[in-house]
Amino acid sequence: MSSTRHVVIIGNGIAGVTCARQLRKLDDAVRISVISGESKYFFSRTALMYVFMGHMKFEHTQPYENWFWEKNRIELKEAWVRSIDFSAKTLHFKSGDNMSYDELVIATGSKPNKFGWPGEDLQGVQGLYSKQDLEMMYENTRAVQRAVIVGGGLIGIEMAEMLAYKKIPVTFLVRESGFWRNVLPKEESELVGRHILEHHIDLRLNEELDEILADPNGRVQAVRTKSGEVIQCQFVGLTAGVSPSIDFLRNTELEVSRGVKVDFGFKTNIPDVFAIGDCAEFHEAPAADRKQVEQVWYTGRMHGESLGFILAGHEVTYQPGIWFNSAKFLDIEYQTYGTVPTRWDKGKITSFYWEDDGGKVAFRMLMDREGRILGINNLGFRLRHEFFDQAIREKWDGAKVISKLDKANFDPEFFAPYYIEIQKMFKNQFGGEFKVSKKTFIQKIFGARV
Repeated sequence: MSSTRHVVIIGNGIAGVTCARQLRKLDDAVRISVISGESKYFFSRTALMYVFMGHMKFEHTQPYENWFWEKNRIELKEAWVRSIDFSAKTLHFKSGDNMSYDELVIATGSKPNKFGWPGEDLQGVQGLYSKQDLEMMYENTRAVQRAVIVGGGLIGIEMAEMLAYKKIPVTFLVRESGFWRNVLPKEESELVGRHILEHHIDLRLNEELDEILADPNGRVQAVRTKSGEVIQCQFVGLTAGVSPSIDFLRNTELEVSRGVKVDFGFKTNIPDVFAIGDCAEFHEAPAADRKQVEQVWYTGRMHGESLGFILAGHEVTYQPGIWFNSAKFLDIEYQTYGTVPTRWDKGKITSFYWEDDGGKVAFRMLMDREGRILGINNLGFRLRHEFFDQAIREKWDGAKVISKLDKANFDPEFFAPYYIEIQKMFKNQFGGEFKVSKKTFIQKIFGARV
């Protein structure tokens, strides 16, 4: 391909950088520029909390050494895009500079949601998504006596842990009946909710923000809830989800809705313009259990890889694969594979749920009428991604999954009792031809004679 061809990627998150890397692997001649006003280099967003807590420095969040970009000839432009002239194929930056492109990739990510709450723009009120948000949080939490977090999602629990680590009392407002109840089934939600309370976080369920109140200097001094309670605080974290960061693209010829509208080749309505990652919105969901906007780290990576192939001239259509996500609720790890909705039709779907007596470890498997696995939730210990990806793709029956659960153990030396207890409970409820043998397991792992 011509050496004069210039691909410009706006955004250096996981989607944009993966696209740049994949394209470079496949095309040695193309010129690649990545635009980022947020940070000089790509970094892991999930690590922001550990930087705040002092467990690592910001430079430690970079997945690649600084020389990687020069070696792979991926140019970085540190700038914010003000506007795009699509007809002239030109970016206009806030600094006054311009840049032309042959093909443009929009990978601008997300921004924290705001819902028009009175006082949402006061000093001391913020979300947590970008490097700038992290820096603002350092400033906003100095000399804070109490904090309030609005919204019970993954960013909310991260922010709660960050503040609690700094010994700042936290009140957590969650409008649902349980933590992350719009994603988790009742039992898993209750497990996490108990864990949050055990960490001395003031979790308020069925409670919503009504107004953020200001002191005479324009800084937050309290919140008022829908129930009328006034909670004194000097910091408010807005973590009620995120939305595509595309404000500068609205009122242009580019087709947008929640995000930039794309097909399964990530093409927009404008020739040579593509969108990937959190800011992209498919015209229709890519699978029955998927949404039109996919705002998960691993889907952003898949978007980037797929578009890298497409830009290199390969005929590729986005294939989302089996749904997967992972997170951490304080010190409880969470994994989900396949389809596990918050509620299901008990006439069509069977649920198997096991919870450890300690109340911090749980395993759920949903099965269809024929007993075939639909999805898994796992909390408190790790299981292997590839195992469940295969089981769901090949439509294993539940008994087969449970009988082979020892092969799914990520840390078998430490978590053997869990898989054995899960097998026992499943066999008691549903039967099965497999054996439950702790002796065999110990021999396999330790080579011991028992």
